Amino acid sequence: MTRSKPPSSGHPGNRSSGKPQHTPRETSKGGGGPRGAQGAWLYGLHPVTAAWTNPERRVHRLLATEAGRAALDGALATARTAGLSRPGLTIVDKTELDRLMPPGAVHQGVAADVAPLPDVGIDDLCNELAGESQAVIVVLDQVTDPHNVGAILRSAAAFGARAVVVTERHAPETTGVLAKSASGALEAVPLVRVTNLARSLAELQQAGFWSVGLAESGKGTLAQLDLTGKTVLVMGAEGSGLRRLTMERCDVIARLPTGGPVGSLNVSNAAAVALYEVARLRA
Repeated sequence: MTRSKPPSSGHPGNRSSGKPQHTPRETSKGGGGPRGAQGAWLYGLHPVTAAWTNPERRVHRLLATEAGRAALDGALATARTAGLSRPGLTIVDKTELDRLMPPGAVHQGVAADVAPLPDVGIDDLCNELAGESQAVIVVLDQVTDPHNVGAILRSAAAFGARAVVVTERHAPETTGVLAKSASGALEAVPLVRVTNLARSLAELQQAGFWSVGLAESGKGTLAQLDLTGKTVLVMGAEGSGLRRLTMERCDVIARLPTGGPVGSLNVSNAAAVALYEVARLRA
């Protein structure tokens, strides 16, 4: 997915585009940005490796323990081979990383201070996918837990979804917690923030997408639908589910065939099952 670029900083690792400029929306609010970061800290081997080797990601600093440095050898070599402009690595001890990271962060001895990724908007998605006959996008209606959104990004990457769309409000900031849960998928699957979800769904429908809302009230299951074209999977928050306006904007409401003593799934698990079902039907 081609991302719209923020104003150029002159950094050699950034690429420019002729598109209108957008303001990056990733921030370090919500406990994800430890002390001393110019941007936001990503931590953990997979998120840091993915960010370090992503040409669209600008990196301010890289910290690692001796063990973490060894684990990063492959990523460091990849970035060098690709000619990416990267800062030098600073060796620190584990206690220093523990002090800098959020309480309980599983940093695996590595952390990177990074700038936000360039924005991707609904218009970018529609333009990028205009010539494709099949594509899947996941839309989240006020899903607020960063662990869930990160896990959904990971499933989206695994099953070939092209983007995850969230609301500007009532959605988690792009912090180290979300990135760690995404296990590197934040660099591969655009996280698109929109102000008006119903209007964004309408734009996707005008671009040829069929929107499928997932709710227990669905009369049929996801497997009974024709999901071979451009499809949007719309999922709501746990407990409240899809909002009324969101459901009204969907072309159809379907359900997963759950049952037994626990009749529903965590939203990230439900997204993984739904994405697998779409992939299976298209195989």
